[in-house]
Amino acid sequence: MCGLVGVLGRIGSQSVTNDLLVNMTDVISHRGPDDSGIWMDENTQIGLGHRRLSIVDISSAGHQPMPSNTGRFILAYNGEIYNHLDLRKEIEAIESVNWKGHSDTETLLVGFDIWGIEETIKKSTGMFAFAVWDKVTNKLTLGRDRLGEKPLYYGWHGETLLFGSELKALKSHPEFNADINRDALALYLRHFYIPAPYSIYKNVKKLLPGHLLEINAQDKTETYIEYWSFKEISENHEQNLYQGNEDEAVEELEKILKKSIKQQMMADVPLGAFLSGGIDSSTVVALMQAQSERPIKTFSIGFNEEGYDEAVHARAVAEHLGTEHTELYVTSEQAMSVISKLAKLYDEPFADSSQIPTYLVSKMAKEHVTVSLSGDAGDELFCGYNRYVMTHNLWAKLSKIPRPIRSLCAFFMTLVSVKTWNNINKIIPTKFKMANLGDKMHKAANVLTTKTVSELYKGLVSTWNKPDEIVINSKEPLTALNDPKRTPNLTNDVEKMMAIDTISYLPDDILAKVDRASMGVSLEGRIPFLNHKVVEFAWTLPLEYKLRGGITKWCLKEVLYKHVPKSIMERPKMGFGVPIDEWLRGPLKEWAEKLIDESRLKKEGFFEPKIIQKVWQEHQSGKRNWQHKIWAILMFQLWYEEYHK
Repeated sequence: MCGLVGVLGRIGSQSVTNDLLVNMTDVISHRGPDDSGIWMDENTQIGLGHRRLSIVDISSAGHQPMPSNTGRFILAYNGEIYNHLDLRKEIEAIESVNWKGHSDTETLLVGFDIWGIEETIKKSTGMFAFAVWDKVTNKLTLGRDRLGEKPLYYGWHGETLLFGSELKALKSHPEFNADINRDALALYLRHFYIPAPYSIYKNVKKLLPGHLLEINAQDKTETYIEYWSFKEISENHEQNLYQGNEDEAVEELEKILKKSIKQQMMADVPLGAFLSGGIDSSTVVALMQAQSERPIKTFSIGFNEEGYDEAVHARAVAEHLGTEHTELYVTSEQAMSVISKLAKLYDEPFADSSQIPTYLVSKMAKEHVTVSLSGDAGDELFCGYNRYVMTHNLWAKLSKIPRPIRSLCAFFMTLVSVKTWNNINKIIPTKFKMANLGDKMHKAANVLTTKTVSELYKGLVSTWNKPDEIVINSKEPLTALNDPKRTPNLTNDVEKMMAIDTISYLPDDILAKVDRASMGVSLEGRIPFLNHKVVEFAWTLPLEYKLRGGITKWCLKEVLYKHVPKSIMERPKMGFGVPIDEWLRGPLKEWAEKLIDESRLKKEGFFEPKIIQKVWQEHQSGKRNWQHKIWAILMFQLWYEEYHK
């Protein structure tokens, strides 16, 4: 795992220098503290920089930027190619190669020489972002992995193209244009992250997952190549493959997950796994332990606040599997101390509050290992989110009820306070319990009058429902939620929600969160569920193998129950969060009030102050829990104050 930077300047402009590349590279030293390197060609004004976190082939043979054997290609690369040893065998069947080391970087470069860039990437299984310069064609190619595990920013600033793993590297260049994109800010308020291809800056984009971008240095023309399309995978999936053969499907799922996990356990440094005690991480750890001769190192954190502690469940799973388990109970003070690091860590506004525990568990794991596997993406692939079922069931009923009656129902639902709904949740049967029931009921009330299921889902996943009314002089762009060019055309509502999350929420929230938190402490995070073979297989399974009788992740649970007793796992689904709502009424109140002071908001000119003040007062009074809306505003304000100004 590493970080890369680069500059493609105007020929003859002398914009690429040694010192400039070193500075850009050093800004992201946390992504690769073990080694650094730069390469440049003054004649064509191309420069690449690299920071290395040594994982596979920790010798100097893995140093980057790395030239190919023919000298044609120069590569700066961030990630891991898990099948690179298989690729080497395929290469050696074609021609004899004098390998200098056993790094996957070298494997890619030999592949580029033999097959070309696009074909090599299609053959590769892994997570990656890269920049490769072709000396023969004078073309720069930027690439990103299929599901978006690794980040890659790029943008023209005058006559100079800047690109890199993190925005802070681009921003350190003297020609960087830091104009804030108000339209992207509106997107941020809806999603609490900024979805690709947008960034917080007008002149910077995120390369979409599954894409290559080819730039001709002579005329600056750009060519986008989609080498893998999740949209096509989801639209063209054949769900009759295992229809009626559920035992065979479960067996094949276990087999393909085991293979993915075995590949991702490849490392020349200490390795472990995050363990929350939920279905996804428990499955990953169980299959890791089943393939290991020694106890796997596992890590979890807990909170003493009621409803936020998963550590006890993780401990039960760890004890059953016999892992070498480490846990840390975090105080509110320790968790809140992370807030001051968030602006620098994430580079642009990011308001998923689970960023705090994700950073803390990464920091703890780094004390013991250099690589940690996680169970992320299980929810998107196997129908794990309650909102899928809730939206589907809700629309099935709502669509039969006239809208005026629905409006009346919404009125009565909001008459019951959030606190009262949560008290009701405590006394209803376990199988019907739902975390944060009160907020979910009030949110559901807000979308009762929607016209379509897509509109209903958009409302349920939105932080601010009308963000362009909050952000001054903004117009919200299309995203995967409503752009027909990107949104999979699926007839089943649940599958459509899963697909939309896979191309937006997963890469731009979950994976961005894990990447920045782990790389912020120089820890490599790996996600076995995102092996594209696992993703493609998951979409061959009939929906009833994922959602059965109201039970989510049915087939995945069947795999897990072969290794962990069902009795240990049966409990309501919990989020990996922190009590932001309580903190905003208590220890964070004074800090927050300074950031959203009405006169300050007026002066800065981004948000409508009166709307924000109204939401703040309702939260403080306990009338509503507006933690997500407020946290989104606060994270922008914090970023603006500490990082942008």
